[in-house]
Amino acid sequence: MNSKLIFSIAKSLLLARWRQTLVAAVGVTFSIAMFITLLGFMNGLNDLLDGLILNRTPHVRLYNEIKPSENQPVNAAAAYKHSYNFIRSVKAGVTRQEIYNSGPIMQAVKNDPRVFGAAPKLTIQVFYTEGTIDITGVINGVDVEEEMRLFNFQDYVTAGDAIDVQQVANSIILGKGLAEILVADIGDVVQVTTAQGERFPLKVVGYFQSGVQEIDKVQSYASIATTQKLLGKPKSYITDIQIKLHNLEEAPAVAAAYAQLFQVDAEDIQTANAQFETGSNVRSLISYAVGITLLIVAGFGIFNILNMMIYEKMDSIAILKATGFSGSDVNRIFLVIALSIGFFGGIVGLLFGFLFSVVIDNIPFNTAALPTIKTYPVNYSPVFYFIGGFFSLITTYFAGFFPARKASRIDPVEIIRGK
Repeated sequence: MNSKLIFSIAKSLLLARWRQTLVAAVGVTFSIAMFITLLGFMNGLNDLLDGLILNRTPHVRLYNEIKPSENQPVNAAAAYKHSYNFIRSVKAGVTRQEIYNSGPIMQAVKNDPRVFGAAPKLTIQVFYTEGTIDITGVINGVDVEEEMRLFNFQDYVTAGDAIDVQQVANSIILGKGLAEILVADIGDVVQVTTAQGERFPLKVVGYFQSGVQEIDKVQSYASIATTQKLLGKPKSYITDIQIKLHNLEEAPAVAAAYAQLFQVDAEDIQTANAQFETGSNVRSLISYAVGITLLIVAGFGIFNILNMMIYEKMDSIAILKATGFSGSDVNRIFLVIALSIGFFGGIVGLLFGFLFSVVIDNIPFNTAALPTIKTYPVNYSPVFYFIGGFFSLITTYFAGFFPARKASRIDPVEIIRGK
């Protein structure tokens, strides 16, 4: 049968009961709009949380872990060579936290085509003197320029300029919580005492805020040179090498290869943040499940409306079949009706979903824990809109398939005889 005629008949049936058609289309529109809004908002929150943790976490970390020696003297003794030796309360051996040959290792890592960049780091435990009280803290010695390039360090410096800690000698960027405890303003000098008992004055040039309050009460940042001076160590002394890769998924393989090649401990980001990644996946799964449920509910609404339309249009269907329309033609007519509702309802739903997302994206979100975040986060990924549009057509197709098949099997003789 002529496709143009089938579309014309479908249009007439749609407009004949336009209120029912509008209700079905509004159901699809609402479902798609909520699907887009929910996914955009939930994934925006996921991106925000991922950024707080993953942006500041190296893909691969090289370090020397303090641990007991695996080769104990008793195992080397000839008398106990063929015995099972059980040793209790094994203490750590003479292990240095320093990475041996850090310069050549850094150069080799940077020459690896899988590596986007590498930054040295030196972490030391210190005490901040506040009157007669010593407050425990941690100073992270970093190459500020590399930290800014690889880990967005400047985004977390909420006061002052990140680069000042490298340009100003004997300076420090305090965690916001620690600065409040010390009542230290920018330009003030704080007294720092190392574990060896050496005391140094450091000038405050900025505040750092990670979004995790407990971290901001402990951690602070200084240049590598300043940190080495606090420890009385040479310029080659570093305890960590932080590596960022082009492809995050390669981190476990790269970590294993570097651990064997350089004879150091290596930790990949997947291992370090396994629980956090699981939480993000669960939140995404929940948002997809809720969104698809909305679409399925809308599909049942269309199914009921098409069933009622078939019941009310028995006479019209009988006349169509009596005048030469086949069962497959009638089937196509009602599928066109269902897909039309899904298509136009879906298009409007995508538009409203985008508008709702823009509204959420402009709602103020001010919290002391996240000073760099000014509005609620929203992800505008085109994938969400593609999935929403695809599911609107699939859901309405199946919602119309069974009523359409029912209409195609109607016997016109039975209908006309009944009249």
